[in-house]
Amino acid sequence: MPDGKICYVEIPAADVDVAAGFYAEVFAWNIRVRGDGQRAFDDATGAVSGSWVLGRAPSRDPGMVMYVMVDSIDATLLKVVSAGGQVATPLTLLSAEGEAFATFLDPTGNLLGLYQERRS
Repeated sequence: MPDGKICYVEIPAADVDVAAGFYAEVFAWNIRVRGDGQRAFDDATGAVSGSWVLGRAPSRDPGMVMYVMVDSIDATLLKVVSAGGQVATPLTLLSAEGEAFATFLDPTGNLLGLYQERRS
């Protein structure tokens, strides 16, 4: 692996089953059980993995915000709401070519971002 690559993320959860279902439905993350029995995930690229942790307060306030790359923020926000999340910042265009971002709260209340690249 390249030196300095982000490789693992811990996401606070009130209920691991609900959290795993949310991220699988919205982002098609691969959900798996680690050797220690804990539920974990691999992102859609397989390049970043992580797990959900109980007993940790959700990250609701903007501090460090993790952004997930998506093809369509509009379509993803519909999935977020359908899966039990909330829109925090609606789609915000950064350029006329379609580069944009948005933020949302997952079912536990963690604030995450969505990023959409410019369209060619």
